[in-house]
Amino acid sequence: MQLRPAALLSAILAGFILMAPIGASAAETPSPAPTPTSTETLTGTEVPPSAAERPDAEYYFSVLLLNSAQKDAEGKATPIPGVSLNVNDGDGNEVGTGVTGTEGRVYIVIPGGGDYTVTLDADSLPDGVELSGAGSTERVVTVFLSGENPLQFQIGVQAVADTPFYKTLSQALVNGLKYGLLIALAGLGLSLIFGTTGLTNFAHGELITLGGILTYAFNRGFGLPVVLAGILAVIACAGFGWAQDKGLWGPLRSRGTGLIAMMIVSIGLALLLRSVFQYTFGGSTKTLSQYVAQRSDTYGPILIAPKEWAIMIIAIVSIAVVIIGLANTRLGKAMRAVSDNPDLSASSGMRVDGVITKVWILGTALTGLSGVLLAVDKQVNFQMGFKLLLLVFAAVTLGGLGTIYGAVLGSLIIGLVAEVGPVVSIFGFHPIPASIKDVGPLLLLILILLVRPQGILGRADRIG
Repeated sequence: MQLRPAALLSAILAGFILMAPIGASAAETPSPAPTPTSTETLTGTEVPPSAAERPDAEYYFSVLLLNSAQKDAEGKATPIPGVSLNVNDGDGNEVGTGVTGTEGRVYIVIPGGGDYTVTLDADSLPDGVELSGAGSTERVVTVFLSGENPLQFQIGVQAVADTPFYKTLSQALVNGLKYGLLIALAGLGLSLIFGTTGLTNFAHGELITLGGILTYAFNRGFGLPVVLAGILAVIACAGFGWAQDKGLWGPLRSRGTGLIAMMIVSIGLALLLRSVFQYTFGGSTKTLSQYVAQRSDTYGPILIAPKEWAIMIIAIVSIAVVIIGLANTRLGKAMRAVSDNPDLSASSGMRVDGVITKVWILGTALTGLSGVLLAVDKQVNFQMGFKLLLLVFAAVTLGGLGTIYGAVLGSLIIGLVAEVGPVVSIFGFHPIPASIKDVGPLLLLILILLVRPQGILGRADRIG
């Protein structure tokens, strides 16, 4: 049968179309460069050019040798080429050898999972390069998973000498002072509120969280510097304190609600605020855009970052200003009068509700400042204040409920014990584990209250 010219031309074109991808693929695909096998044995000083190609095997070791004692221009450890390694199985039979390439890496294929001994030939190390310390030239490895099984030998790593105890203790004291000052700001706010209203506010921890979250919102959300964001957060916390008293606590007082009922209301408010924070802020821990990580400066045996100096100075100045203001200003004297006897203050013509509102504003602002500084020092989380609440209560109770100086003193003691406890052993007992370091201050609180129930600076006739 004869084909028509059109059909013949179509068949020829179809053949070229079908063959074109094959030809293009063959033309574009370069011939694979030979890669060094994992069992390649080199003689003399010959070094494989590179070992970056992973072998097409189900099981293999990936050994990387880096000299930590020598750094390149970017500060990275330099690779060590030309080092021989061999692998034996559990029965002592050699199953593979290899030599590190210019990148300091070699891949050695193994037959499967099981126990293997990887041995480094110390004689093949370059002159002046040795394993760190008394490091062994052998690594016994049990392979469970298929694919790459990474392995390293420590070379050029300097052993860190034990830190002297006086340095550890000095650093713990500084950290305890910083921690105590953060607690003192929140404790001062709690003591002011309790002293004038008698309310044990279980939502006080959420006021700490509010300061941290507002700082994050102003910083990350609006792009403001951390300092300006912190100032706005404190102002916003003061406004929230005013709103709290006008919208919740003031109406409850005017209706003659008892302190126990108000305390239960504060527990409900704490749960509500915590849920709102979790819903709006999220459950993850977040950081501010500035002062996240700073290099610490050395001052004798202690290390302090610039932001830690700023945190402690701001806290000390704030506490000093509040204490001086309470002692010398008209508002401070009015607060102390309401704290001592609200009925007598009211009968003498003083606007007790107005004074209490100002106490809520000041106390919430101080507590919010504690959250701002805590966010700068660490990170922001919707439970950051809740985790600190128990220590704030302990500090105020230890120093004496309702006393300003007692709140500050108790906070400093709590902070110091929390940080020093994990590094000091008392009466032969082991130091408190860092994971439960808050147990130490609470134990101290119990012991002191057994001897002095009113607290260190509290009055014997005070009931709290």
